[in-house]
Amino acid sequence: MAKLWQKDYDLNSVLERFTVGRDYLLDTALIPADCVAGTAHAEMLASIGILTGKELTDLKKGFLDLLDLHRSGSFRIEPSQEDCHTAIESFLTDRLGETGKKIHTGRSRNDQVIAALRLYARSFLHLYMTKLCVLIEMLLNTAEKYASVPMPGRTHTQVAMPSSVGLWAAAFAEECIDSFSLLLTGYDLNNQSPLGSAAGYGVPIDLDREKVAADLGFRKLQNNVLYVNNSLGKFESIILFGIEHICLTSSKLAQDLILFSLPEFGYFSLPDELCSGSSIMPQKKNPDGLELVRARSASVSAWTEQIKMIIRALPSGYNRDFQETKEPFLNGLETGLGIVEVMTLVVEKLVVKPDNLRKGFTPDIFATDAAIEQVLRGMSFRDAYREVGLHLAELKGRDPEDVLKKRTSSGTTGKLNLHLPRKALCEIRRTVGTRQEEAEKAVEKLMGMPVSLL
Repeated sequence: MAKLWQKDYDLNSVLERFTVGRDYLLDTALIPADCVAGTAHAEMLASIGILTGKELTDLKKGFLDLLDLHRSGSFRIEPSQEDCHTAIESFLTDRLGETGKKIHTGRSRNDQVIAALRLYARSFLHLYMTKLCVLIEMLLNTAEKYASVPMPGRTHTQVAMPSSVGLWAAAFAEECIDSFSLLLTGYDLNNQSPLGSAAGYGVPIDLDREKVAADLGFRKLQNNVLYVNNSLGKFESIILFGIEHICLTSSKLAQDLILFSLPEFGYFSLPDELCSGSSIMPQKKNPDGLELVRARSASVSAWTEQIKMIIRALPSGYNRDFQETKEPFLNGLETGLGIVEVMTLVVEKLVVKPDNLRKGFTPDIFATDAAIEQVLRGMSFRDAYREVGLHLAELKGRDPEDVLKKRTSSGTTGKLNLHLPRKALCEIRRTVGTRQEEAEKAVEKLMGMPVSLL
């Protein structure tokens, strides 16, 4: 099977294995995206007279047939083909002869790779952001349901001040909402068409790059053809940066749940179905999923950094180093999605133990409140601080619910303002829905049918 760059010699087998690596395996995920991008490119070539009407029809049918084979698991990329782009062009050439050989006119594997990755990433982000919205909603539901259930607040892991389950859960929800701005930035940067840039310097044909961008549902054309190549890896790292921040939030949430579900705390309980056991200790119920969320959130951070380290010192234009950004990017996407799915399941099924939470309210947790009460009666804060610190035993018997209600400034236990994050969540869902609808309608119109790119 000839490679796209094949001339009059064969590559050394050791170097071939080294340069191909796992690309042919990873590219299976990109087959639908490359077929869609190829269809848009063919439409454009026909519009400028490079392809005839019949050739366009044949190519479009070829792409659709290939998608059917892919969906059934019958289309395979061979190591000798290096990647999905060669495999797809070989399929079209075997089936359509000279017509198949024309599809690469005006493009390079460079802009092919970037286009496929961007289409895939765009569809992935639709799915990821939709599922993240569900996690946020679960956190807000928990906050609302247990808004007034007392929960010991901690600093340095030690008992600090009165808090509530509502404050705790809403904190994670609002953190995720703020991180959405990072995801949407990554989405919008990714949502521009690279096609027609070829190897980074364009081609001496008046390609209608704007038509391809519109047909694929990209919101804009990435104008400078050299910038297209220079942005490879950078946009992927920005997308993963947004996902990484959700992973950081998830890791902290997982750590809280691991800690507070310990028998010594007993604030929360995890259902049996979300815990595994020990091979030797019959009594064990382990929060393995949450522990792996902690670990895999670190992996997402590492993959994000790996991409940046690969592209950091490259000269402008294409370099083969870029190939090594694909696997960490795809790994980061898949792992980030898994973390959101697991955390959603855990939050949804979490059992809250109000009695145990109240037991955590030792007298000293009310110390700051008592000092503030002295201040309101005219004592300086520093004198009140010392006075209360010397008489902590006198704080016994206070009612946690009454203390929580006295916090009435915005965002505190007595005034969570859950309508604000709910409003923000609604706006996020509208934004994500609009972008998804635009993209999917464009692809459906181009292909004549809905096509899943994942």
